[in-house]
Amino acid sequence: MSDARPNAAPTPAEAAKPPHVNPLVYRAVLLATSLPVVLRGEHVEAYGREHVPPPGTPLIVAGNHRTGLDPFLIASALPPGRHLQFMAKKELFVPIIGHIIRAGGSFPVDRSTNDLGAVRTGLRILQAGGTLGIFPEGTRGGGEMQGGVALLALKGKAPVLPVGLSREGKRWTVRFGELIPPSGSIKALTAIIGERIHELAQPVGTAAGRKQGG
Repeated sequence: MSDARPNAAPTPAEAAKPPHVNPLVYRAVLLATSLPVVLRGEHVEAYGREHVPPPGTPLIVAGNHRTGLDPFLIASALPPGRHLQFMAKKELFVPIIGHIIRAGGSFPVDRSTNDLGAVRTGLRILQAGGTLGIFPEGTRGGGEMQGGVALLALKGKAPVLPVGLSREGKRWTVRFGELIPPSGSIKALTAIIGERIHELAQPVGTAAGRKQGG
């Protein structure tokens, strides 16, 4: 009998490697999650793609979190070649759904504790030149920035690409900002990241939104 279970613990050899991305599953998930937006007659506008560095270099994408579609909207807005691997709450990794999430390259994190295993997995993605996605607020609309993004940026020597999501009527806006270099203390870097994300998440119609929208 096979022991290939969707939520089985990885072997030591598997644990030493970054999570694998199945390109076909990745694209299929993005296509499937775009259907609710299309069927509701909504559309997505993306700004700031010029700030996204070429594939093959380590990058952390950090944004605000409001809806369950956020990870997929951000991933779809990235230029081709970047596979966004999210650090996602462990509660999502149930049978079938969890298997699909893992096939797309994302991995679980236990938000109730300092999950060092998730941190190590994130660092392995960065060391392999991958793209790590994190919501610094932790939960949808959490409001309070956590220091995990800054910690990973500093230890992984990876720049942070801030991204803000907003919605006005039937228009979703995904706005990427200028790269934030991995420097300074965890506290100072966390504050900078939080400020940039807040600015980028303002609706385009506001003064801050017009400034960031370019």
